[in-house]
Parts: sequence; structure tokens; C-alpha cells
Amino acid sequence: MPPVFRFAPSPNGYLHLGHAFSALLNFDLARQAGGRLLLRIEDIDATRCRPEFEEAIYEDLAWLGIAWETPVRRQSEHFAAYSEAIERLSAQELVYPSFESRAEIARLVAKRETKGAWPRDPDGAPLYPGTARSLSPEERERLIGEGAPFALRLDMAAARRRTGGLNWRESGEGPAGETGEVAARPEAWGDVILARKETPTSYHLSVVVDDALQGVTDVVRGTDLFWSTSVHRLLQELFGLAAPVYRHHRLVRDEAGHKLSKSTQATGLRELRAKGASPADIRRLVGLP
Repeated sequence: MPPVFRFAPSPNGYLHLGHAFSALLNFDLARQAGGRLLLRIEDIDATRCRPEFEEAIYEDLAWLGIAWETPVRRQSEHFAAYSEAIERLSAQELVYPSFESRAEIARLVAKRETKGAWPRDPDGAPLYPGTARSLSPEERERLIGEGAPFALRLDMAAARRRTGGLNWRESGEGPAGETGEVAARPEAWGDVILARKETPTSYHLSVVVDDALQGVTDVVRGTDLFWSTSVHRLLQELFGLAAPVYRHHRLVRDEAGHKLSKSTQATGLRELRAKGASPADIRRLVGLP
């Protein structure tokens, strides 16, 4: 079977040079391997994703000369699949609701840090400090019945007991040069959010479900997502899914060395095209032949 690659942007802004690099790299690798390239629209954030940004994605990628298979998978059309995955984890007693707001969590972290540094995940966010995991079933049902907002979290300790040691095959390179067989450390993320009351999925959950359903064999993405792979490998193991080969690539940064943002107009593809840049210029700017 030919390898399957995918480019999976979120339509919450216009594409920039960093997106172009990742999309072109996936396109080039798929062609070199005689494989397929899929395009997936990761639009689970209804408050930020907009139709005009999605249309701009298609326009920018076509301008770059990138071809992809159709139909395009749009995550907002597949919430039922993500809910089914949550139900499978719930049946294993690996998911629980937490009811603290972001402000309440910040206060809990501040309180705990009066006694020493509170652990943080690889992105620098504090691990979940609450006690919702120990709430009784009756108390959880009461709060949900009253309409309280909640997030569904993975019981990381229980999940790790079920899976044991995990690793993934890295054909690229991590932020500290990690390559080859890399040991996964999902516990570094704590009890991650898998869904919310108003949105029945999260990035971690939907990307694992989608990659499996679409038969993705090669995940090529930026090093900013390198350690997220630990959570993805854990979920793959819990669902009994095969792991793709991962290839994490360097990030395209601005002149100050910062990761590019969709609000950075100087590196936006639309702005560069309006100034007369060609697809060949974009390849040169991101360091591709």
C-alpha cells in the first residue's frame, strides 16, 4: 500500500510561511514516495474558525502547486466519531469530568505554588491541580444535571497502568535532537482534556481518531508538536490503533527568532503574493528546492 501523508491546518486565520513549509514538505515527500496526500480541515473551534479562512487555505495551497485528494475531511462534520471514542474510554473508566473554570484552576495553581513550584507540561502550562477525579458519581451527576460547564479529562495514572512503556518511530528530529525510537512520556502532560461540554473533542483526541480513520501512515509536522506525540501514542494504544511514522520538522521563524503567528502579516502567503512573490519564491524563503 502507498504511504499516506496529510496536511491539517485550522481555518482560524490565513496561512503563513510556516504553514507553506509544512504543506510543501508533505507534498514533496508524498510524491517522492509514490504516496497520497490528504488535506484535513481541523475546525473544531467554532468560535475562531471561519469559512473565509477555509476558502483561503484551498486558494493558497492551489497557488503553491499542491494537489490533494478529495473529499476533504472537516472535523466539525465528524463529532459523532469523537464522541464514540470518548465513550470507549469512559467504558474503561479512564475519563472523568472536571468542573473548575480556567480562573479557578489558575487560583489553585497559585495556591499550590506557595509551597513550591507546581509541575508544568512540555508547553509550559501547569498540570491540572484539581480534585475532580475523586468526586463521587452522585456529585458528578448532580453538577452535570445542574448544567455546570465541564471538561472531560483523561485519568493519566490509570491510562498509564494499562499501557506500560510506549515509544514512537521518529524519522525527523526533536527539539533536542531526538530521533529514531523515542520514548513517549504522556505523564508529562497530566490529566489532559479530551473534550468539553460544548465541544465533544480536543486536538489530541480528534487527531488520533482522524489519522486512524484516514489510514495516515506518515505524520509530518512541526517540532512544536513533538512531545504531543506522547499523548497521541497513549491514545493509540488505548484504542488498539497502529502508530504512524512521525517526522517532526524545524519551524520557520521570524527575524527575531519567534515562531510565526497567523497575525504576522509580513510572512502571510496572501500578503507575499500581493507583493509579487511566486511559488518558487516561497520555496526559496522556507529553504526547499
